[in-house]
Amino acid sequence: MEGESTRQHKVSRQLQRDLSEIFREKGTSVFKGTMITVTSVRISPDLSVARVFLSIFPSAKSAEVFKIVQDTSKALRGELGKRVSKQLRIVPDLVFIIDDSLDYVERIEELLKK
Repeated sequence: MEGESTRQHKVSRQLQRDLSEIFREKGTSVFKGTMITVTSVRISPDLSVARVFLSIFPSAKSAEVFKIVQDTSKALRGELGKRVSKQLRIVPDLVFIIDDSLDYVERIEELLKK
């Protein structure tokens, strides 16, 4: 059991690094100049599904940019596949989720200033 969770952690970290790089490279052209940060990746025990948590800045464009991310998810998975083909036999399916914890923190800070 412990070896499994270590493997999951290593794969999650690798996917997070690779996806961050992909978003950084494609940022201005594909995602309307927004900054997309991969805040974390959680992978299923069988390594077949990765839940990718994204933070999008500026958050005003987040719904629009998130739609683009979802529409291009197959291409993103293909790009990821090229990068991890040596480490993983199968490229996990990507499920994107907006991580709005930074917006939450910002809102709390605004309220505390009042």
